[in-house]
Amino acid sequence: MPRATTLEQVAARAGVSRQTVSNALNAPGKVRPDTLRRVREVIDELGYRPDTKARGLRTRSSGLIGYCVAERRADSVNTFMDRYLRALTAEVERTGRHVLLFTAAPGAEGLPVYEDLLARSAVDAFVLSDTQVGDPRHEWLAERGVPFASFGRTGSGTGDQPGPWVDVDGADGTAQAVRHLLEQGHSRIGFLGLPEGNRVGDDRAEGWRRACAEAGVEASGDLVVRCADEHRDRGEAAELLLDPGGGPTALVAANDALALGAYAALAARGLRVGTDVAVTGFDDSPTASVLVPGLTSLRQPVERVARRMVELLDEPDAAGGELLSPELVVRGSSDPVHSAGGQL
Repeated sequence: MPRATTLEQVAARAGVSRQTVSNALNAPGKVRPDTLRRVREVIDELGYRPDTKARGLRTRSSGLIGYCVAERRADSVNTFMDRYLRALTAEVERTGRHVLLFTAAPGAEGLPVYEDLLARSAVDAFVLSDTQVGDPRHEWLAERGVPFASFGRTGSGTGDQPGPWVDVDGADGTAQAVRHLLEQGHSRIGFLGLPEGNRVGDDRAEGWRRACAEAGVEASGDLVVRCADEHRDRGEAAELLLDPGGGPTALVAANDALALGAYAALAARGLRVGTDVAVTGFDDSPTASVLVPGLTSLRQPVERVARRMVELLDEPDAAGGELLSPELVVRGSSDPVHSAGGQL
């Protein structure tokens, strides 16, 4: 059998010290970005795998990072969290560890599962996701000195919350969509939102409202519809905004599911998406690229989020948060110049 690649061989190939390679694996925050990138490239090139058994004996660690898998709607068109989990798993495995998946009830009812995992020494840390306003997990883990990083905020702003966090700036995303629509000549832009109190939905609504205000265009309540259940919406939300006498000429949807409903509502009225009424979504789901015309949507930086989450776990003094901007992917639903994709 060929001998396994050693830490020293990785260091020699990358032109760095053995300690730098160790830091790249266990504490990436201590390594300069260009050096970290070079070391990771060499690790991939040589197929290096850390000796997790030996490291576990030295540190009494499990080498596992806990991740709670939330229940998903079977009829959801949004696969973002599935893509995120895959990216997170790859980033964790890059450091020689693995992800331990488990399920737990939301809120305080699920805390006994976290307590049991810690009592069994089953995990070394947690990556939290599906974060809600007032989420109790963050404070509970911080009080016990358990390492964790959160994808998402427990409040509506970027103020203090226990532990480090990363989030996608939903307000910046919808503001990008509004500015794009303004450039296309639209001045009456409606918003299809999530129920009030939903942190993600409120954040995206604020971006729409702020961008409209900055441009001096109307952002009144008459241009907003909050959908009680976007997964069951078949165009009912958009239908409430479509007024032949003075309805919006463009719709910004809080996610792709609501945008898909807008397509149905417009078709029922004999209106053409992208020509009669422009539509934008959020999340850039696989559906967005196969609709006719293709749906303009905000693509979340899933790989960057996953990478940063793992880096935060290995930064002993990590605190505060970091907002990452999504990317507006323009397609025919908001700009007829762009070619339409395939067919749904």
